[in-house]
Amino acid sequence: MRINDDLTKPVTVHSAALDWIPSPAPGVDRKMLFRIGEEKARATSIVRYAPGSAFPPHTHTGGEEFVVLDGIFQDEHGDYPAGSYIRNPPGTSHMPASAGGCSIFVRLWQFRAEDRDQTVRRPGEGRKDTPRPGAESALILFDDGREQVRLEEWRAGAAVTVDNAEGLEFLVLKGTLIVNGERLERLAWGRLPAGTTLAAEAGADGAQVWMKRGPLMHADVCAF
Repeated sequence: MRINDDLTKPVTVHSAALDWIPSPAPGVDRKMLFRIGEEKARATSIVRYAPGSAFPPHTHTGGEEFVVLDGIFQDEHGDYPAGSYIRNPPGTSHMPASAGGCSIFVRLWQFRAEDRDQTVRRPGEGRKDTPRPGAESALILFDDGREQVRLEEWRAGAAVTVDNAEGLEFLVLKGTLIVNGERLERLAWGRLPAGTTLAAEAGADGAQVWMKRGPLMHADVCAF
């Protein structure tokens, strides 16, 4: 299966319009944004856990990072409320579940082979950065010199420009954006190849945007 697999082209996906696709675990469904592979895949998805659902214990050979979008995600290591950001590097394992139900934005098999940085950021945690013009705040969730993950709050009606030297991926967590005349609602996802600037206008209620800056696929990505 190949979905939005041409990394040389800009892509935006209105995830609200996508169908939910069942996973192998009962009560766990996903919306596929990017995918190369079948059940084992380099993938970016939105995943929904029904109340009481769980995945069997498993190891993330290719690494996993995710943002909790709503509800509380759980595993044997703790509870992670909406707004949490987690990086589980290659070789880590867990048994994900949600007693009350939740949804997450998750990226799989996109870690560098030697990346061993495990990160847990609960809501509000991270390193404050100087906001760019049009932004009210900026929080760096992860930065290892090879890629950077950040959370930004953009002012209502503000025009915001994000330079993009290596590659950029973004997710609208709250509010709306206008990008090239296209209205992006909550949970719209975008990916831009290196050299393509993100020029956006925040909607009337502003916007909260998750962004990852760095190569869209590392040259030393985990062998699949």
